[in-house]
Amino acid sequence: MNYISNKNLELKGKKVLLRVDLNVPMKNGYITESSRIEKILPTINLLIEKQAKIVILSHIGRPKGKVVEDMSLEPISRKLASLINKKVLFNKEKINEKTKSEINNIPNGSIMMLENIRFYEGEEANNNEFSNKLSDLGDVYVNDAFSCSHRSHASIEGITKHIPSFFGLQIIKEIDALKKLTSEIKKPITLIIGGSKISTKINIINNLIKKFDNIIIVGGMANTMLKHTGKKIGKSIVENDCKNSVEEILKNSKKYNCNITCPVDVVVAKDIQSKGKNKSISKVDNDEMILDIGPKTVSSIKQIVNESKTVLWNGPAGYFENPSFQNGTKKILEIISKKTESDKIFSVAGGGETVAAINKFKKLNSFTFVSTAGGAFLEYLEGKTLPGINALNQNV
Repeated sequence: MNYISNKNLELKGKKVLLRVDLNVPMKNGYITESSRIEKILPTINLLIEKQAKIVILSHIGRPKGKVVEDMSLEPISRKLASLINKKVLFNKEKINEKTKSEINNIPNGSIMMLENIRFYEGEEANNNEFSNKLSDLGDVYVNDAFSCSHRSHASIEGITKHIPSFFGLQIIKEIDALKKLTSEIKKPITLIIGGSKISTKINIINNLIKKFDNIIIVGGMANTMLKHTGKKIGKSIVENDCKNSVEEILKNSKKYNCNITCPVDVVVAKDIQSKGKNKSISKVDNDEMILDIGPKTVSSIKQIVNESKTVLWNGPAGYFENPSFQNGTKKILEIISKKTESDKIFSVAGGGETVAAINKFKKLNSFTFVSTAGGAFLEYLEGKTLPGINALNQNV
């Protein structure tokens, strides 16, 4: 691996193109959650220490190759400046020869952020000409965007064909934490997995069934499992065409001796604005929605986690944005964090909604590792080769 932390790597006066993921949630032009920005600070501080000229490449949203003012990175450049207590120059203009000149002229140890890289069609198309154009802006490329590394995009994969390329500090942390889950497992190991669609996570579940002792399914995914095993779920969110997937999960769980746990009681309401009430899964009415797990299910999860040495969590237990349906997610957080803090388990959490829940309940430092990645996090655990990681490994 090419490490940016290599003490022999001389970067003084070098133009370093730093690809990070600054795709943070925003509302009315204001950043509502800044974990992804905070996680890149160690790499930026190291590059400042090495007296590099730092040029940040990133994106927000999906502008599909067009300029969309609401998807400008300018507010994010201001937030980064406040976090790092250092001026961040923002270059709003289209990349051209003038851009190269402006980058050349910034002092060593300075930071310039370029406008949303997805304003260019060549980015998501992984266009070779655009990749080369990007590489011409710098001397060295650093990828610190693990959460984007499952994409074959120009600023992730294509650029590495034209310029010496290195791993950032955060991306190494992500890889090391996930390696421990996949190759250095301390058993018993438990997966708690939620989200709305089981179809998007069937591959990861079937892959981890072979390695994990317990898989706890919550959220909308649990509704699908429950329905296809003959349980009543009312008008809850569900996937109706997943009978084969559910049967596959149950078959593999028996084959590999992995215990599958689904909710035995739930919190229901007629709609997401109403107050919830706890019910046994067998008592859910046709006009009710399942919006959280109940206390008996929480108690079962607590027992499983307390008997585990490793826990992976991806996906909330319910509609935690509404206080009436946040208890299950909050309790899972408390259970895992308590065990982690007493140094009794290795705990990893990942995915956008999971991180949002962790931040809501102020538990960011209560896990061994928290990954801001969603798709890349899951694809890595599936055993897939991530294009961004593969490109860096080949650029030696």
